[in-house]
Amino acid sequence: MAFAETKTRPDQDAPAPVEKDRLRKLLAQVERPAAPSPWAAARAFGWRSMLKIKHVPEQLADILLFPIMMLLMFTYLFGGAIAGGTGDYLQFLLPGIMVMSIVMTTMYTGMSVNIDIHKGVSDRFRTLPIWRASPMVGYLLADVFRYAAAGTIMFGTGMVMGYRPSGGPDGVLLGVALLLVFCFSFSWLWTWLGLITRSEKTVMSISMTILFPLTFLSNVMVDPATMPGWLQPVVENTPISRLVDGVRGLFDGNVETSAVTTTLAWSAAFVAVFGFLTVRAYNRR
Repeated sequence: MAFAETKTRPDQDAPAPVEKDRLRKLLAQVERPAAPSPWAAARAFGWRSMLKIKHVPEQLADILLFPIMMLLMFTYLFGGAIAGGTGDYLQFLLPGIMVMSIVMTTMYTGMSVNIDIHKGVSDRFRTLPIWRASPMVGYLLADVFRYAAAGTIMFGTGMVMGYRPSGGPDGVLLGVALLLVFCFSFSWLWTWLGLITRSEKTVMSISMTILFPLTFLSNVMVDPATMPGWLQPVVENTPISRLVDGVRGLFDGNVETSAVTTTLAWSAAFVAVFGFLTVRAYNRR
């Protein structure tokens, strides 16, 4: 008898039937929030990258210590041999070595992108109702902070060593701004590599293969006039050499308009080409 009652008793754990129309009305009572603007989304992702620096501050060690090491090493080891004295060589070297050091740190952007891609973090970003390129722009905005921090530390070290800019504070600020604009634009190359390569080590190896000849085949450490005649036109017209000419001229108070214009043109070209390739590769993954 008890068995029969158990069989006929309704299931107490069965879910109640859902009234779909009533549920739709309840959900529709609240207006759907507007989608964030592209700038707001990019700023949010930039702040995300900044928080990673806050929680892992040691990742700034190489970015801040490497430029100081380069400045001290080249000034005191090669200054006497190249310029006859460390003081004169420092006046020539500081703008160039600042460009070289900060440009070489741009490769970390591609490594960060590659790490997030293979961890699956970027897959979550693509499900959000945001501008597709905002995660990439966010990486670059955070990296501009790294570049500015490295430039400030390096310039302060140079001032302690005896460097004196003839262009004054305005010239220094304009020179640093030109350098940051170029690095922001140049970093789009590494974001693209970070998306299409299989590992962060591959990104680093390709980056170093490109950066070493590009930075050393320039006027960073020596005047191109001391080089063989067939090499001088090549060195004088590389993107890094034109950037160094622009920054050095702004620091020294002798602005080279053509160098500044050429650097801005190179920056626009990097954004147009590699920005397009980055967004295309990001959408196709």
